[in-house]
Amino acid sequence: MRPCSGRSDSRMVLNPLRITRGRVLVGLLACVCLAALLAPATAAPPALARVKYGGGGDWYVNPTGLPNLVKAINKRTTIRLAAKPEVVEPSSERIFDYPMLFITGHGQIRFTPKERANLRKYLFKKERANLRKYLFNGGFLHVDDNYGLDEFFRPELKKLFPDKTLVELPFGHPIYHALYDFPKGLPKIHEHHGGPPHGYAIIHEGRVVLFYSYNTDLNDGWEDADVHNDPAEKREQ
Repeated sequence: MRPCSGRSDSRMVLNPLRITRGRVLVGLLACVCLAALLAPATAAPPALARVKYGGGGDWYVNPTGLPNLVKAINKRTTIRLAAKPEVVEPSSERIFDYPMLFITGHGQIRFTPKERANLRKYLFKKERANLRKYLFNGGFLHVDDNYGLDEFFRPELKKLFPDKTLVELPFGHPIYHALYDFPKGLPKIHEHHGGPPHGYAIIHEGRVVLFYSYNTDLNDGWEDADVHNDPAEKREQ
C-alpha cells in the first residue's frame, strides 16, 4: 500500500470530510469513524470494540489483531484511540460508546443467546434493533470473514437489514483512498476460497455503515508476526 498522492508525512493528518465519506481505513489502518476525530481534547480516547455474538462461533479469534490495528492507527495518524479494545454484546446500550464495532470468526453467528425459545426471539429482535439504531445514528461496523463465517453471516445480515442490499464497492470508492491508495481494492492476505478478495457494504443515506471484507482475512494480517509467520511485506499490505 502507498500513501495517497500529496501525503508524504510519516504521521498523516486525516481529512474529516474524507473519513465521513469513506468511514474506513483499509489494511493496517482500518475502520475508524469521525467520532474518534471529534472527541474533546480532555476526554479519554475512544475505544474500538469487538462484538461478542451468539451462535457458537469464535468471536474472540485472532486476539492480537485489533490491538495491533489500534497501535498502527495511533502511530501513523493523528487519531488517538484507547490502547485496549473492548468487548461488547450487541444487545448492550454500551455499543453507542464506540465509534467502531468489529466482528470476525470462523463459524456460526447469531445476534442472540441460545436459551429458551421465547427469550431468544425477544433477544433476536432487541439485538437487531439495537444494532440498526447504532449504525443508523453514526456508528460503523466492520465484519472480516475469517474462513467459515460467510455462510452464516449473510443470512443474519438479511434479518438485520431486510430493506438493504449488500453491494460490492468499486475500486474508486473513497473507502480505498482515505489514507493509503488501494487501486485494486482489498489486499489478499490469506487464501481461503480462491479468487480475489471482495469489499462489500451496506449503505444508508449515502454513508457506508457496514463494511464486509471477504476472502482476504485482514485480521490475520494485523496479528503478531509470529502467529502466521507472514513476511513483513504481506503484513504491511
